[in-house]
Amino acid sequence: MKNNRYGYTERQYTVFQKYAWKVLLGFSILYCFLYCGRLNLSSALPLMAAEEGWNTTQLGILSSVFFWTYGIGHLINGRLGEIIGINRFIISAVILSAAANLLIGFQSSLLVIALLWGLNGYFQSMAWAPGMSLLSKWWPSNRRGFAAGFANGFAGFGQAVCMGVVIIIFAVIPQAGWRAAFFYPALIAVILSVLYAYGIKETPHAAGLPEYTDNVTSTASELKINASLRGKSKLYPYIYLIKEWKFDVWLLIIALSSIARYGLLNWIPLYFTNTMGMDIKDGLMENLLLSVGMGCGTLVIPALSDKLCRNDRLPAVLTCSVAGGLAVLLFMFSQTMWIIDILLFTAGFFLYAINGLVWPFAIDIGGRQLAGTASGILDFTAYLGAAIQAIVFGLFLGSGSWSMLFAAITIVCAAMAVLSVAAAGNTKDAAPAGIDQGQKASTII
Repeated sequence: MKNNRYGYTERQYTVFQKYAWKVLLGFSILYCFLYCGRLNLSSALPLMAAEEGWNTTQLGILSSVFFWTYGIGHLINGRLGEIIGINRFIISAVILSAAANLLIGFQSSLLVIALLWGLNGYFQSMAWAPGMSLLSKWWPSNRRGFAAGFANGFAGFGQAVCMGVVIIIFAVIPQAGWRAAFFYPALIAVILSVLYAYGIKETPHAAGLPEYTDNVTSTASELKINASLRGKSKLYPYIYLIKEWKFDVWLLIIALSSIARYGLLNWIPLYFTNTMGMDIKDGLMENLLLSVGMGCGTLVIPALSDKLCRNDRLPAVLTCSVAGGLAVLLFMFSQTMWIIDILLFTAGFFLYAINGLVWPFAIDIGGRQLAGTASGILDFTAYLGAAIQAIVFGLFLGSGSWSMLFAAITIVCAAMAVLSVAAAGNTKDAAPAGIDQGQKASTII
């Protein structure tokens, strides 16, 4: 790209840089704390089991409800966010999710909690896919791995932040029991949403700038998308994307990745308390390593893929699948605590990095027009996988089969590796839309 300014004058580019970073940081931080109204359930599960007498099968079903509504919500809201308004959806997600969490804290019926948790899943789904659409407006194709990985990294750290917040709350007001995990954490995101509303612009046009000019390949891809959508209905983008076979391959990858990721994230706290003999607080503290590893992995791997394999990110998926699967397999046989800690961090690092690789692909194939729709479909598929693991793994653990859980996650990683090898062999002449093979990655923006 000439002068690496994406068609802007020097003055315009300075303004563009400033808003691009504000958008990335603002969305990433807000989404990080939005997790406090979502992963608080997994932190509260051991106390819910102890105080209410609910078994792992019941808790698995409760957890699964969120995944179904969250996934279906993504399928809808990725497209709606593009039509109605990106920031409107993101801010609404924060406020509505906080309200659902607050109501859950007053309930004692598992059925009512499940209904409210299902609503919370839909509300939470109103943020991520519109956020990817937002990033597509500000981050050109040669820096999308970095931008999407950065935002996804903060989502990973959000898991650690949520657990940390819940641990502190349990320590400060232990008499509130599991309900404290729903009363307070989600309110932090509400406060941040006010700052977000006043500081983030949806598009360069809203900041008084023209749209950026991307590389030749990306521009041709977006022109193709425009031509394909001309005269079609508002729902046609779904058909357009599903007809792209590369997109279908990534649907399988993200579904498998989600089974592995949530298989660990949901059940590891219970593993530490039930099998390792830890108390609830120590079990949650150990699980922080998994979340920190996830955040680090998705910050590093997608950014590296911009430089090493941005024409086809499947080799990065292969590497992460093998490394993550080996870490889980070794974890199953480990008894020494420091080795367990290293393996937990490593598993989180590589498994969540796969998730981070999905989003630059979604933005590339959807372009600025359909990045939200593409991300929504992919996240819908991801949470079909998450919902399945919640029920299946809950049944495994109901019979005390921890080895079956870890073996299943290892097999899922092997399946992702095989799929990556098979698909990469058929993509050597077809870079994802938006990637110019001759363009050098800009390090300025």
